[in-house]
Amino acid sequence: MRVNCGMADVTFRRELAQQLRVDSVRAAGIAGSGHPTSSMSAADVMAVLLDGYLTLDFQHPDDARNDHLVFSKGHASPLYYALLKAAGAISDEELLTYRKFGSRLEGHPTPRIPPTDVATGSLGQGLPVAVGLALAGKRLDQVPYRVWALCGDSEMAEGSIWEAFQYAAWAELDNLTAIVDVNRLGQTRETMLGWDMDGYAERARAFGWHAIVVDGHDPDAVDAAFTEALATTGRPTVLFARTRKGRGVEAVEDQPDKHGKPLEDSDAAIEELGGQRSLTVRVATPDQRPEPHRFAAEGGELPSWPVGEQVATREAYGTALAAIGGMRPDVVAFDGEVSNSTKSELFAKAHPQRYFEMFIAEQQMVAAAVGMQVRGWVPFASSFGAFFTRAYDFVRMAAVSRADIRLAGSHAGVAIGEDGPSQMALEDIAALRAVHGSTVLHPSDANQTARLVAAMADRPGISYLRTLRGKTPVRTSPDEDVRIGGSRVLRAGEGDDITLVACGMTVDEADKAADALDAEGVRARVIDCYSIKPIDADTLATAARQTSAIVTVEDHWPEGGLGDAVLGALAEHPQRPPLRKLGVYEMPSSGTPAELLHAAGIAAEAIAAAALQLLGRRTPAAV
Repeated sequence: MRVNCGMADVTFRRELAQQLRVDSVRAAGIAGSGHPTSSMSAADVMAVLLDGYLTLDFQHPDDARNDHLVFSKGHASPLYYALLKAAGAISDEELLTYRKFGSRLEGHPTPRIPPTDVATGSLGQGLPVAVGLALAGKRLDQVPYRVWALCGDSEMAEGSIWEAFQYAAWAELDNLTAIVDVNRLGQTRETMLGWDMDGYAERARAFGWHAIVVDGHDPDAVDAAFTEALATTGRPTVLFARTRKGRGVEAVEDQPDKHGKPLEDSDAAIEELGGQRSLTVRVATPDQRPEPHRFAAEGGELPSWPVGEQVATREAYGTALAAIGGMRPDVVAFDGEVSNSTKSELFAKAHPQRYFEMFIAEQQMVAAAVGMQVRGWVPFASSFGAFFTRAYDFVRMAAVSRADIRLAGSHAGVAIGEDGPSQMALEDIAALRAVHGSTVLHPSDANQTARLVAAMADRPGISYLRTLRGKTPVRTSPDEDVRIGGSRVLRAGEGDDITLVACGMTVDEADKAADALDAEGVRARVIDCYSIKPIDADTLATAARQTSAIVTVEDHWPEGGLGDAVLGALAEHPQRPPLRKLGVYEMPSSGTPAELLHAAGIAAEAIAAAALQLLGRRTPAAV
């Protein structure tokens, strides 16, 4: 066994690198799939990192003082698992379960196998998450752990990588070291820069990083580069390691069309690499490091508003978030440079040490939230609901990471008015409903919003709160039961003819429509469906049983939103009445909120007309 003590032993490191290559070939060979050649190129660099620089207690992966290792090039999972074996975290037997059903060693790493912090494999995500981890170490935990991120040269084409480069330099994250495995070959061809190492370095330096170009197959050179990275202060460091894909096996080394395939003759390749080895490294563990910093609770209580007051739910969100920040010192907030619109600025003013301005970089914002929740912080990230679409892949991968993050999207639907469709969130409910294990909430008033924000803080998984630009009347009393999975029945009675199901801005329109219908002798039940996922299936089933028809109305495209959620809840209802979905069917334009609601057919008059038509009655008088 070799003890990681920071002393260079080039012979041992070369042998360890060969073991990492052999184990990568073995794992992919027995699986019949995988990316051994992408693993083989970075083996020397990772051998040096493991044997001398990484500080991580593999027996206690949750130790707050541990370094973090993020494989941004997650397809190099054979190398990652070979590292775990060398560190004694997994056995050789488990290594050979790679990619098998039920194995913790999936095709791309996930937190199912400690000490993996996050799932990787969608390229361009690991480095932005590493930025979040480094930011937590600097600003929140205030512990001198280091974050190491192994990147591939192909993912340097991703815009999210450069969002990470820009932010990390701006935030002076000298506890972050990126390693770029420049093996020249992508999946189908040579990368844009190939082995233009100066080109890579110049780009990184232009973004404010300390850049080092190194021969990635020279352990002494890599050792010197890591030493230089540790000594660099005030900015992050990136190593551009020139390597050869498939290093060590002539049949695949620096050869095209070998990406993502096991070697054709694994036994011959293993023999060429010098055969199997059984080297282990006792990786350095944290020693005499401070415990993580924790902020003090300031106290306070949730805000509330009197019934009848006009309040925008975005204002209620910011007010509630600031209040929860006083009660919960683990809550942190992010914004994409629209905090005076989302109202997260209220949190920023109250708790500046726990607020992070991420600028117009929504991918980096969500990635930072994912990184911080690894360390137990409770992140809320805010932007216009429409702009979260830029970060949708990060949200999707956050679910794969089993991450606990909270998103707040303001400026929902056509009701925002004159700004026009580029600013209108019209796909957000559908998109977030589709995320595994997600929660989707759309309160209609301020008191609902405050209660739901508090519930989100304790909610595992990915939660999304949709807020409104304009003011809505407070209808929910402060002491009413508002919960995730609940709903609010505004009006109901025996003999109701039809049910109107609404959320957010359309609740007020549905209530007005119910008044118009009442004048026509039609009794309408109105349900405020503030929790869209999970939805209150029991209340909907009761309405389906007791009324003759259902109209859903939402300020959202008709696909995947409230209407589809209601249909899903009633899919197996034995006597489901006819249902009509009202939503935004045509591309909106600029206009006043009232004009746009009317044009979309989701204002009170259109709701009442749809209800009467569904019941086979005449159109009502103007609302």
